[in-house]
Amino acid sequence: MYIIKIIPRVLEFKQPAGTSRGIYNNRKVWYIHLSSSEHPKRIGIGECAPLPNLSCDDVPNYEEILTNACHLLEKEGTFCKDSLRNYPSILFGLETALQHYETGDWALWDTPFSRGEVGIPINGLIWMGDFKNMLAQIEEKMQSGFRCIKLKIGAINFEEELNLIRHIRSHFSAKDIELRVDANGAFSPADALEKLKRLAELDLHSIEQPIRAGQWDEMAKLTAVTPLPIALDEELIGCNTAIGKQELLAAIRPQYIILKPSLHGGICGCEEWIREAEKLNIAWWVTSALESNIGLNAIAQWCATLGNPLPQGLGTGMLFINNVEMPLDIRKDCLWFRR
Repeated sequence: MYIIKIIPRVLEFKQPAGTSRGIYNNRKVWYIHLSSSEHPKRIGIGECAPLPNLSCDDVPNYEEILTNACHLLEKEGTFCKDSLRNYPSILFGLETALQHYETGDWALWDTPFSRGEVGIPINGLIWMGDFKNMLAQIEEKMQSGFRCIKLKIGAINFEEELNLIRHIRSHFSAKDIELRVDANGAFSPADALEKLKRLAELDLHSIEQPIRAGQWDEMAKLTAVTPLPIALDEELIGCNTAIGKQELLAAIRPQYIILKPSLHGGICGCEEWIREAEKLNIAWWVTSALESNIGLNAIAQWCATLGNPLPQGLGTGMLFINNVEMPLDIRKDCLWFRR
């Protein structure tokens, strides 16, 4: 039988992280440490990392739910994934702790990535800030060799944000650098289409969540006529059943969905999203959600099994002062696993 310890930890950001939900200076995570008397030298570690004011499982009794799930795993040797559908960060932590225990290695699946033979292309993330701050971030990413850059927009004046993108385009064409923007629901339904038209003139790859989640009819109208491909992110949060996923995708018909295991159903739930999306010819990519390197490694290892050629969003594990050491490196525009 398994022996499980739950280890809470507060991660401190190297610099304040501006998001659509405010500015994070730190965040709390829980590590699941799994062992057994049969194999005393083998362990499995998984990360449970709900995001405050965003995750569907950001609930007051989170630790109680996590403790109960771990007790059941200790007692039964397994756990019911369906019973944890509404707690995706717990599901993700348990799934990956068990996978780590089974393999006995941080290389959770056998892939060219886990063998250190290839890297996973990733986007460079530009955090919300004032014009000067965001411009400095952009120039640093371009000098580092990134070929796909994602900008979080909606925090400053829209005209200034357009000027930032024009600055990039004045130096690099769409063939040189792919640009993604994430509005985090900042546009109103009334002005969203006009803003999408102006952004599309700058040869962007896509825009994430142009209007706030929960407005299916308005979002469907946009995806039907948009000149700029729309990717759903926050829209997927809390949609945790197969039927619900089918209904959402059929109603909105986005061009892309973005999958974060801690937010969107763990690994099994994200694979469900992928199956439903591909039935409708909806493309997708995978992103981390401010986990430490424990969670980032697990997402990257899983992502490497999927064969998705698009740049993924897998760089955020490097953000913390008190991070967990992991054999991960970012070289130019790829995430690598060291062997």
